[in-house]
Amino acid sequence: MKSLLLLVLISICWADHPSDNYTLDHGRVIHIQAENGPHLLVEAEQAKVFSHRGGNVTLPCKFYRDPTAFGSGTHKIRIKWTKLTSDYLKEVDVFVSMGYHKKAYGGYQGRVFLKGGSDNDASLVITDLTLEDYGKYKCEVIEGLEDDTAVVALDLQGVVFPYFPRLGRYNLNFHEAQQACLDQDAVIASFDQLYDAWRGGLDWCNAGWLSDGSVQYPITKPREPCGGQNTVPGVRNYGFWDKDKSRYDVFCFTSNFNGRFYYLIHPTKLTYDEAVQACLNDGARIAKVGQIFAAWRLLGYDRCDAGWLEDGSVRYPISRPRRRCSPTEAAVRFVGFPDKKHKLYGVYCFRAYN
Repeated sequence: MKSLLLLVLISICWADHPSDNYTLDHGRVIHIQAENGPHLLVEAEQAKVFSHRGGNVTLPCKFYRDPTAFGSGTHKIRIKWTKLTSDYLKEVDVFVSMGYHKKAYGGYQGRVFLKGGSDNDASLVITDLTLEDYGKYKCEVIEGLEDDTAVVALDLQGVVFPYFPRLGRYNLNFHEAQQACLDQDAVIASFDQLYDAWRGGLDWCNAGWLSDGSVQYPITKPREPCGGQNTVPGVRNYGFWDKDKSRYDVFCFTSNFNGRFYYLIHPTKLTYDEAVQACLNDGARIAKVGQIFAAWRLLGYDRCDAGWLEDGSVRYPISRPRRRCSPTEAAVRFVGFPDKKHKLYGVYCFRAYN
């Protein structure tokens, strides 16, 4: 809509109306009718930017003002960045700047600042990105009675994985699902993240919670137990359910980690408690489910040895399918939740970098 409005205004100005001109970057000139057109325009040069956990990113935003409408310095320009929630009904404050006054909010404190590349640059720099930073951000510029906005999406490189606890499938309400992902070095996935994973080949026949409170599951190979053999591939939607009483699995999302994930070479197989201690003795901790998925997807980690993980599950990552090691597909293979006291396996450890 904003692009259409800008196009109409430019057309009007080139026709037969007097106009006020001001120059944009790269020699562009925008013509705005001063009488009843907008005196302030906000634009994002990119609708979406990409990064990863631990990285830095710039959310682009520039504003263009009609100097004849505002005069010189009669109004202070206020720049406000907010993060949009999944239902768009609420906004989370991120950063506000007005003159010399600048303030960051919540978990963004110490991590955000304006790029300030030019007088009309309202771009926001976010450093040391977290999984929670994923989402859509709104840049709002206010001068006097005029204001305009632009929206930029921040996407993170990562992997979506289905998860259920030792209790078994369909045992998590929404709040427990959120915590389960956090416990595995992940966050609950959004619909867009699950959709992208489906397009990348994720096929899972158990429904799981998503961050917007919906319950869905991705099917690339339609079959009878998963919605029917004659249905089309897609992300199946169960709709929205009671967040306290309804119980499903969950889809989690994780990204790059700052550390080393590895299979511990040990002379003997281990019980769960022995596995935990073995990682500690090696200056590490027993790895989480999110870390094995991140190592597999983002680093191509491949190991045909089943090993304990922190949640008590036993898994192994295969990025090169071969005989006796996931012969048909690359995957993180799930052995189960064995008896912690009597079953013996190897162990996957994770050593964080400071």
